[in-house]
Amino acid sequence: MSQGPLVDARVWEMLLEADRDLAAAARARGCACGGRLHSARYRRKPRRGLAQEQRAEYGWRESLCCAREGCRKRVTPPSVRFLGRRVYVAALVVLVSAMTGGVTERRAAKMRALIGVSVRTLQRWRAWWLRTFPQTVFWKDARARLSPPVDEARLPGSLLERFPDPDGLIACLRLLAPLTTSGGCAMAV
Repeated sequence: MSQGPLVDARVWEMLLEADRDLAAAARARGCACGGRLHSARYRRKPRRGLAQEQRAEYGWRESLCCAREGCRKRVTPPSVRFLGRRVYVAALVVLVSAMTGGVTERRAAKMRALIGVSVRTLQRWRAWWLRTFPQTVFWKDARARLSPPVDEARLPGSLLERFPDPDGLIACLRLLAPLTTSGGCAMAV
């Protein structure tokens, strides 16, 4: 797995545009009550891995709020930039988890130098991909659509392999986008 996407400014810009497109689609659908949706972005503080020029825009999560008095419900569209409440951007969580293939001292040192992620965080990400993620309702549905089956012992690397470069990371993050909204990562019963 190459670290090229980690340093390619074009990838960060494409992810930003993809999030804006997802927000525009949610705005076009409107609120469930029939009201119009207005921008209600909120602050995020993504950790490391981003150049200074990306940090400004990545500091905001696209979100919408109903304009109808009495409703005012928030609609947060799926995101390809953020993976739920994680403080690292989704691309880093996916790529770094795919590169680790198991946390060794050497790999952990490389990731710490590259993006400042600790060994403990790498282990937590690895555990999430191998134990929690495969049990989600989202994944049980998504994996049924992938043939041949994805090797769950090698997630997320085996999932990334399904999406050819140059835009494979973005396609993979689009697949994972439902995980970024409430209810997207429900545990299987």
